[in-house]
Amino acid sequence: MNTIITSGIVLYKNDLKMLRNAIQSLLRTNSIFKLFLVDNSPTNELKVLVTDSRIQYIHNPTNPGFGAAHNQAIQKALQLGSKFHFIVNPDIRFEGNIITPMVEYMLNDATIGMMMPQVLNEDGSIQNLPKLLPSPFSILRRKINKPAVVYQKFINEYELRNISKEVIYNAPVLSGCFTLLNLDAIKKVGMYDDAFFMYFEDWDLSRRMHQHYKTIYFPKVSVVHEYESGANKSKRLFMIFINSAITYFNKWGWFFDSERKKINNEALSQFK
Repeated sequence: MNTIITSGIVLYKNDLKMLRNAIQSLLRTNSIFKLFLVDNSPTNELKVLVTDSRIQYIHNPTNPGFGAAHNQAIQKALQLGSKFHFIVNPDIRFEGNIITPMVEYMLNDATIGMMMPQVLNEDGSIQNLPKLLPSPFSILRRKINKPAVVYQKFINEYELRNISKEVIYNAPVLSGCFTLLNLDAIKKVGMYDDAFFMYFEDWDLSRRMHQHYKTIYFPKVSVVHEYESGANKSKRLFMIFINSAITYFNKWGWFFDSERKKINNEALSQFK
């Protein structure tokens, strides 16, 4: 495959062992032409991770945010002539070459703008990350998760939990923990919105991408994600989450959003 494939990981005072697992997972395949490590940490201590000629380290001590840092890597990828770019969280790892199957699937369908694999917990259980477009009630219900019967019916539909685990489908929202971007599509819909410091930037990009391209869940390959749900444990992160939610709904509409209803109905109609 002669297509240039790049990847980016945004760092912030992360554990070195965890980061090395993510980097090794990507670089052992030989499919990645360049890996950008964009470090938002106050110091450049993580520069010790540059142990391969394919790694380019970028230091952002002012910490512009998750999406803004990934945009720097995407810009550099575009300058290199990259066709496909992987957004990867520091807490991701995987075995074997999952890069090639994902890229080949996207190469065979130019209408795909964005794709994510199946994402697993460390115990092998599936993280339910593809979603319908959220309403403010969706976010609130997911946090409260009671009463149990009502919540279960809601979450099964919202997170598409009843869909067969082997089905490839077009999901309105994909998680940013591991995402393959078609950079031709990014040129059309734009990169991450810098208005989101952290949280919701992947949902916002998914929605913009979904308006023009397929946003595909591809469970034929999988990665492990050490999901920590920081917003549920840290008051500071929870406030960032709330601010990003407000930014998202101010942008797309709070309770009146006819496009949201249309897109969600179209997504659900795939499975009838």
